[in-house]
Amino acid sequence: MLKNVFYISGSIIIFFAGMICYGFILNMNEIPLQQILDEKGLNEINKDNIKIVVDRKNYKLELYYNNELIKTYKAVFGKNSGDIKKSAFDYVTPIGSYKICSIDTNYKYHKFFKLSYPNDKDAAEALKRGYIKEEEYDAILNAYKNDQYPVLGTKLSESIGVHGIGEYDFIFRNLPFTFNWTNGSVAVSNDNIDELFTLIKVGIPVKITYL
Repeated sequence: MLKNVFYISGSIIIFFAGMICYGFILNMNEIPLQQILDEKGLNEINKDNIKIVVDRKNYKLELYYNNELIKTYKAVFGKNSGDIKKSAFDYVTPIGSYKICSIDTNYKYHKFFKLSYPNDKDAAEALKRGYIKEEEYDAILNAYKNDQYPVLGTKLSESIGVHGIGEYDFIFRNLPFTFNWTNGSVAVSNDNIDELFTLIKVGIPVKITYL
């Protein structure tokens, strides 16, 4: 009996280690952002012309400069699927057009680019469906109009953004399959969030799609 348990445990460990090694080999082919910029002759970047597009359906984050795709990153999302975010606790990644409203370099998941979620459309949809109250809608709409983010104390959450993986980066970034685990934010590897950090600033647009 003990022998069987040992064999089963050993097989699971070997299988898991094999997956990590396979994912590591796949990631070795990733071209560094700086190399791409050098090859394109982009030595001076105007950050006002940067934008990010997140494709939830295909698990990727795309970095654009002057509307040209510069690099694509593997991304994962909230624990639960769905196209409408109902509350801070449903773990759904929202769909819509936002902008980076703050940058935290001392975040538990390495770095965090907070998004201007919820926006006016999120608030209107949530009010129509009865997810939030009229006073919450008014607070969100007023903040949206005056660029005052985040809106604290509403049911929809105030902590959605793009972040790294944190201390378990080596394991999660090398998984050869997608595993959604966030609170609704968009997660990329620590190295990838570091690359993005070199080109982003507050105000950069981030569009999240599910097409």
